[in-house]
Amino acid sequence: MSIRIPSASLDFRGFVLCFIFLGSFPGTIRTQEVTLDSILIFKTHDWFSTKPTVYFQCKGENKTLLPDVKITNVSYSFKGQESWQPLTELNGTKCKRCGIYEDDTFKHDTFDEWEFCPSDFTAEGRYTHVKDKEFNATFLCHGCSQLGAGSKNEDGSDKEEGRRSGVHPAIIVLIILLVLGVVTVGLVVGYKYWQKKKRQQEQARFLKLFEDGDEIEDGLEDTL
Repeated sequence: MSIRIPSASLDFRGFVLCFIFLGSFPGTIRTQEVTLDSILIFKTHDWFSTKPTVYFQCKGENKTLLPDVKITNVSYSFKGQESWQPLTELNGTKCKRCGIYEDDTFKHDTFDEWEFCPSDFTAEGRYTHVKDKEFNATFLCHGCSQLGAGSKNEDGSDKEEGRRSGVHPAIIVLIILLVLGVVTVGLVVGYKYWQKKKRQQEQARFLKLFEDGDEIEDGLEDTL
């Protein structure tokens, strides 16, 4: 009679695969909200209206109107709890193409459009974007990733300093891959050991059944 060894547990395999999949994308799960802290516009583009309609928008997303921003050279501050907040969400370390625009009578004008990145924010979660003779806006994102150091300053010197002193992203990725590799090998070794122990238990149980059967047959022969 052949000994049948049970197949591998699907639940265990699913756990291993799920662990490896989720661990391979550490930066894609986190989503952080971006709010507008303050804004000051220096001029408007609509000659026919004294109160402009200013809005923020990222590519592929809906407009976020800034209903309070109506007068030039006035600094508007916000609490981040307004009904139109947050402005957008940033996923992991991925940038978005965003901008601040104005709805005019016959068309829309652009104050500025730029790459909006989590790495723009300082350790305090603050990022100030300045467009000469157009506007000055400060954004908040307290949970955004920190790649390099700080925001995009006008001269770019602070960011370059952060790049020189910070840890290179490739090293971080390599460390993560090494850790995942070690954990995966450990899981595979543990699973193989579990299979071996399971096989030994099944074999021992099977042999015990044969031994018990032989003892019963010997007892019946002695009785007869």
